Amino acid sequence: METQSTSSLSPSDTSLYNNIPLTVLELFASGPSVPYNCTPNASPEYANARDSPVYDNLVDIDTPAEVDLVKYTPLQDIPDTALGVGSMVEVSIPEASENLYGVIRWIGTAQGRKQIMVGVELEEDQDDRTLPTTNGTYKGVRYFKCHDGRALFVTSDRCCTDRRFIELDGKAAANIPTDSKMFGQVECPSVPGAVAPLKIKSLEELEENCGKFKGIQGHHNSCYLDATLFAMFTFTPVFDSLLFRPPEADDIPNYMEVQKVLREEIVNPLRKNVFVRADRVMKLRQLLDKLSSVSGLTSEEKDPEEFLNSLLAQIMRAEPFLKLSSGQDAYFYQLFVEKDERLCFPTVQQLFEQSFHSSDIKLKEVPSCLIIQMPRFGKNFKMYPRILPSQLLDVTDIIEDSPRQCSVCGKLAEYECRDCYGVLQGGVGLESTAFCLKCCDTVHMHARRTNHTPKKLSVPQDFRIMADHMNVPRLYMELFAVVCIETSHYVAFVKAGSGPDAPWCFFDSMADRKGEKNGYNIPEMITVPDLPLWLSEEGARVVNETSTNDKMLPEHAKRLFCDAYMCMYQSTDVMMYR
Repeated sequence: METQSTSSLSPSDTSLYNNIPLTVLELFASGPSVPYNCTPNASPEYANARDSPVYDNLVDIDTPAEVDLVKYTPLQDIPDTALGVGSMVEVSIPEASENLYGVIRWIGTAQGRKQIMVGVELEEDQDDRTLPTTNGTYKGVRYFKCHDGRALFVTSDRCCTDRRFIELDGKAAANIPTDSKMFGQVECPSVPGAVAPLKIKSLEELEENCGKFKGIQGHHNSCYLDATLFAMFTFTPVFDSLLFRPPEADDIPNYMEVQKVLREEIVNPLRKNVFVRADRVMKLRQLLDKLSSVSGLTSEEKDPEEFLNSLLAQIMRAEPFLKLSSGQDAYFYQLFVEKDERLCFPTVQQLFEQSFHSSDIKLKEVPSCLIIQMPRFGKNFKMYPRILPSQLLDVTDIIEDSPRQCSVCGKLAEYECRDCYGVLQGGVGLESTAFCLKCCDTVHMHARRTNHTPKKLSVPQDFRIMADHMNVPRLYMELFAVVCIETSHYVAFVKAGSGPDAPWCFFDSMADRKGEKNGYNIPEMITVPDLPLWLSEEGARVVNETSTNDKMLPEHAKRLFCDAYMCMYQSTDVMMYR
């Protein structure tokens, strides 16, 4: 994300808010809610349709010109059913050609009605303009928010559990139809116990595991979660502590339930059968939506960091991966940098060091996992049109009290000068800020550097004794996944193993679709043989220079360089002890 240190705009200037995400504005909004379209003009077709018996059980939505938010007491569940807010449902309308699918967003007695009504957010836009859909309002009252034309208010007897999410063992509520339409009729049994990540030794072996109906099947805006889970668990054990940590006194009551669904319904089937059906993932989405403060996880477009905050911080109470010298802990690191016009094709390494230097913080220890968010604001604005994910991330110079090399002579560094960042010949990163005592004095004899203020480094005494007899080691973390976004759709490049020769695959949970409305998505994994070459310094340079515009880039190279949203790194050494 790009930050602005100063602004000449006043709070009354509406352009000030143009680039602020809607969710942020809603969080701080006060006063009446403003609907997307509060003055719809009813068409003659709609007026006639309301007299049809087909719509006897639909709620009339005469929406006045002004819509104000009023107080009301909603219900959490439909009495005498297993359905509640957040449930995936089918809405049946007599004489209609097919049922509608969506998620319950509101239950209660609406204004002017005595029956219990249900507000459903439909999963598809409706071509039938005679259907009385809204944006979450009914008779001037806003009961929830959604895109215009997606909200439908019906009587409670018109809703039943979505047949696509019925358990395969046949245990279904009495109000669920028996002709279950599954997601492509692909089996996805639960897998108890512990299953190791996939071990892939060659590109040919990876190709055998790729194809359609491979990976995690997407459904109803789930790509943010699908791509993230696939990257986290398919080929690496770095997050496996989430699957097996015993419950503790401070855990939520549903801790073991969430952990079991994650382990036995998603991760284990993914690793054993290389496929997870959408209904299995929906179980996790419903739990997270119910138990965390992040709402809309079952139906709305979200970002990976919202999902990670819900799962890691609020539900699983995982130990934060990053311990910062500022005293803060974090699960991922957002790059905050000022755009350097000299960088046409920056690497993650360059932006990473620039961000840590500008914030003047360090990591207290080498993390087992480092999740880095690229410098972009929201889904659209990108600070740099192309960014090269670094295959190896050198974290030596951002670890507090870690031994470092003098940037001049290579001996053990004793001083750090932040003012020397990038000013010495050949020094382009944080490595150029470390000096031994002799070189520090020599470098700062220059007239332009007499005002610099070097600070003494803290070096472990044990290492000082051995420093003259060994080289100062560098600390590296290995790239294992890149989550990308294009037009609100998330996909992932994931490394199928560890080491420089490990092959890469590309995963899209919604690569294809069977049927239009009420159909299902088809996930796909494909190999990307050229990706190691594109990630190399020389290979990236050639592709970048020969592709003067993004349309000239190979398809997957474009997604990798132009659409990177989040890079995931791991330390194979550290995760052995975590």
